[in-house]
Amino acid sequence: MHINRVSKTVKGGKRFGFAALVVVGDGKGRVGFGHGKAREVPEAITKATASAKKTMVRIPLKEGRTLHHDGKGRFGAGKVNLRSAPAGTGIIAGGPMRAVFESLGVADVVTKSVGSSNPYNMIRATFDALTEQTSPKSVSQRRGKKIADLLGRSGAVSPVEAEAAAEAIVE
Repeated sequence: MHINRVSKTVKGGKRFGFAALVVVGDGKGRVGFGHGKAREVPEAITKATASAKKTMVRIPLKEGRTLHHDGKGRFGAGKVNLRSAPAGTGIIAGGPMRAVFESLGVADVVTKSVGSSNPYNMIRATFDALTEQTSPKSVSQRRGKKIADLLGRSGAVSPVEAEAAAEAIVE
């Protein structure tokens, strides 16, 4: 996703090294990122990919295509805002964030990056926001209630509609 070339000046000239930032995902709700450094680009990418596979996290998705709720993430000076979107919106995200959502398997999301455009900080801020995502299923288990009770609280939804919506939610 991002490759950085660094050089060290030595007696005989310059020695180059490469740092790679990689995002991996299964397209079904699991995603991870990794960082690798080496003298050659392919070796750096291999190290970064291995690191990314170790740090994969599961993110609950709504209908397998978007986020359950909006979220904010922050890392250093990098701040990101994530918003769930209706079907057909697509991935509206810039640079490093787009790679994360494509790897995650999200089809509809709107994001905004505020502050740092450094890919490392943007990725970490995105993961900060994603790890805060909760599904109605996990909230209902934590509170010891039914999913229909949580979704039917607004008053506008009848208990029958809330039950149907609860059945439609799959993690």
